Amino acid sequence: MMIRRWLGSLANRAVALVVVAIILTALLVTVAGFLLSRSELEQQARNQVETIATLIAGELDDKLALRLEALNHVAQNLTMSGDVLNTRARILIRRQTALEHLFDAVYLIDENGLVIAENPEDYRQAGLDVSNREYFQRISSTLTPVISEPYISHYQEKPAIMVAAPIFDHRQRFIGVIGGAIALDGNNFLDQFINIRIGTTGYLGVATRSGFVVVDQRDHQPMAPVRVANPVLRDAMEGFEGTLETRNSNGEKTIMSVQQLTQVPWFVSASWPAREALAPITRTVDAFVWILLLVILLIAPVALWRFRRLMAPLKTLGIQIRERHLGMRSDPVDVAGGKEIRQVAEIFNTVTDERDEVLVSLAEREAFFRSLTQSAPIGIVQTDVLGRIEFANPAFEAIVGKPAEDLTYSYLADRVDSADRQEAIAGWKNAIRSQSVFRGRLRLAAPDRVIWADVMTAAIQTPEKALGTITVVRDISHELEVEEALKTEQQRAETILRVLQEGVLMVDVEGVIRFANDAACRLLGIEGECVLRNFFQLVTIETEERELTAQEFLSGDDLDSLYVTLRNSLGVPFPIDLTMLHIRQGREDERLVFVLRDDSDRRRQEERLSWEATHDSLTHLLNRRAFNASLVRCLGEAGRQEARSVLMLIDLDYFKPVNDEGGHLLGDDLLKRLAELFKESVRQSDTVARLGGDEFGIILPACGMARAQALAERIRADVEALRIEHDGRSFGVTTSIGLTELTPEDSGPREVMARADEGSYIAKSRGRNTVVVVPSPPAG
Repeated sequence: MMIRRWLGSLANRAVALVVVAIILTALLVTVAGFLLSRSELEQQARNQVETIATLIAGELDDKLALRLEALNHVAQNLTMSGDVLNTRARILIRRQTALEHLFDAVYLIDENGLVIAENPEDYRQAGLDVSNREYFQRISSTLTPVISEPYISHYQEKPAIMVAAPIFDHRQRFIGVIGGAIALDGNNFLDQFINIRIGTTGYLGVATRSGFVVVDQRDHQPMAPVRVANPVLRDAMEGFEGTLETRNSNGEKTIMSVQQLTQVPWFVSASWPAREALAPITRTVDAFVWILLLVILLIAPVALWRFRRLMAPLKTLGIQIRERHLGMRSDPVDVAGGKEIRQVAEIFNTVTDERDEVLVSLAEREAFFRSLTQSAPIGIVQTDVLGRIEFANPAFEAIVGKPAEDLTYSYLADRVDSADRQEAIAGWKNAIRSQSVFRGRLRLAAPDRVIWADVMTAAIQTPEKALGTITVVRDISHELEVEEALKTEQQRAETILRVLQEGVLMVDVEGVIRFANDAACRLLGIEGECVLRNFFQLVTIETEERELTAQEFLSGDDLDSLYVTLRNSLGVPFPIDLTMLHIRQGREDERLVFVLRDDSDRRRQEERLSWEATHDSLTHLLNRRAFNASLVRCLGEAGRQEARSVLMLIDLDYFKPVNDEGGHLLGDDLLKRLAELFKESVRQSDTVARLGGDEFGIILPACGMARAQALAERIRADVEALRIEHDGRSFGVTTSIGLTELTPEDSGPREVMARADEGSYIAKSRGRNTVVVVPSPPAG
C-alpha cells in the first residue's frame, strides 16, 4: 500500500523508471557480455587445450619415428652372418654412438632372444633371456620394426618401452634384434613433457590404448592403469580423438582434448579445469555489479529531486485546464515552468479559442476529403495543428498496420520511428510556420517491423491561421531493400576483387578492359588504372606449343587452370595459372572474364622440394633414396651392356675421432671435401651419393671391374692424402672400399648392396684403408 501511494507521484514514477531502466540495461549488457565472453573464452580455452595436445602428439610421433628410423637404419647396416654378429656384438654396439643420445640403453639380441651386448654396460643385462617379452615375440614373428607396450624392465624393475628393429644376414634370414630402451621415469624426451603446463592447474598425460599410463603430470606414476571412469579417456582407448568437456577425479568440470599418435597405439590427453579457464569473466561480472550499485545510489536521489522540481508546474496547469473546461474560468491558462509546459498551455488556449469555428469548417472539409482520398493508392493523413491524426485513409492504415480507430486522435509523430522522430517534428513545424512543403524519407514504426517511406507534408491553413497538415506517405521499404542489397553485393564484389592476389579483369569482344583489379594491372605492366586499354594488345599468352590469339579466346570454350606464360607490355614474362569464363556468350554485350594467378612461387617450390627429396643437405650429393633409384635403373640395363656396371661402397675409417676431437663442424667440413673429391674423381655419367653418416656409394655404369678397381685405388690414395689442419693438429681419414659387379641375375638392389657392404667389412677386418672386390655369384 505504501509503495502504491509512493508510485502515485509522476516524479516518483520517473525516478523508478530511470532506476529500472538502468538496472535492466545493465542486466542486459551484463548477461549479453557474460554469455558472449564466456562462449568466446570457452572456445579459446578449447582451442588452446586442443593445440597443446596436437603439438605434444605431433612431437611425440616425430621423436618416436626418429628413433625407430635410426634403429632400422642401423639394423640394415648390420647385414652379416649370425656368427659374426655374436662375435662382434660388443664392438658393433659400441660403434652406435648416435643411438646413445636417443635411448637410455641399446641392446643386441640374438635370434633366440638372448641379450649378447648392451651399451651402457652398467645395467648388466648381457646374457638375459628376453624371448618371452612382447616386443621380441612380435618382431620375430612379423620381422618388422616395433615400438613395444610399456613393461617392467629387469633393471631395478623400472617401467620402460623398447624400440626394436630386426637384423638380417645377406640371405635375408632373421639373425637377431637391435633395440633401444626408453625409461618412462628417466631423464629423456618423455621427461620434457612433465614440465609443460596448461595455465596453473592444467596437466598433460600420455597413455596407451591398452590402458596403461606412459607419462602423467599429476601423480607421476608410469604403468598405472588409466581411469576408465572418465568417459573421454575410455573413448580415447577405443580410438576417439577430439576436445570435450568432462569431469576429473575430483568431480571438477574440465576441458579435455585427446589426440591419437600414429607411430604407436598411444594417445595424449590435455586437461584444463574450467574454473581456471573461465576465471576472468567471473571477476569482470563481480566488478560490474558493484559499479552498478554505486551508480544507482548516486543517480536515484538526484533524479528524484530534479523530477519533482520539473513536474511541479503541471499540477497548477491541470487545475486551470479543469476550471476552464468546466466553465469556472474564463481567462486563458497561464503557468510558469519548462518550455514544454508553457507550450502546452499556449496550445490549449489556442485550441480552446478556435475550436468552435474550426469544427464547423473541418466538418465540411472532412466530408469532401474523405470521399477524395478513400480509394487513393498511397497513404494520406490529416492532422490538426498539434499533429494529432484526424483522418487516415485505408492505404495509410495498411502501411502502419493499425485500424482507423487506433489512429484517430493519436499523434502522427508517434508513428515515426524514434530515430527519425525529431527530424520529422522539426520539418512539420517548419512547414506550418513557413507555409511550405516538407519532403523527407522517414522510418515508420509498425507492430513487427520498420517501414521506410517517402513523406510529403503541407500545411492546411486559412489566410489568418494554420488549421493542421495533410501528409502523403508512400511505402518504399521494398525498393530500398532491393537497392541496398544490390549496392552491398556490388561493394562486396569490388572489395573482394581488389584485395585478391590473383589478377581479375573483364574485357569486351573488342578486347577493351572494362574492369581490372590492382593485381591484374600489375601483371599487365601498367602503373595505375588500366581500364579502357586493349588487353590483347598489352600482352601475349603462350602455351608450351604456341601463342593463343584473341579469336581463340572469343570462340573457344571456358578455360580452367591452364598453365601459360604471360608476357606483359614491358616484356616481362610470368608463369600464369589462367582461368577464362564467357559471360552472355554470343550476344552483343558479351564479356570475357580472365583470372590470372602468378604461378612463379609454386613452380620454384616444386623444384626446390624435388631437389631436397633426392639430395643430401650437407654434401649436396644424392641421398640414399635417389641412389637406390639409380641402382635399380642400372640393374635393369645390366643385361644390355657389353661391360659390367660396378657398385662401389666407401666406408670412412677413423671418422669418429675427427668428430669427437675436432668437433662436428670440422667433421662436416671433412665430409664436404670428401664429397668434392669423389665427384671430381668419377665420370659425369657416374652416380655419387651419401648413404649415411660416414658411408658413400658410387655407381659406375658400363665401367668394368678393372677400371673400377683402379679408380677405387686412386680414391683410396687421395682420401688418405687429404688432411685438415685445426688448432695446430692434423686430421684425416682412410677408407674401406667394397666393389662388386651388377649382373642380370641380381634380384634387386639389396642383394648388390649386401655384397659391396661385405667387401667394406672385409676391408676393415684386414686393417682398413683397403679395396676389396666381392665377386658376383655365378650365373644360374
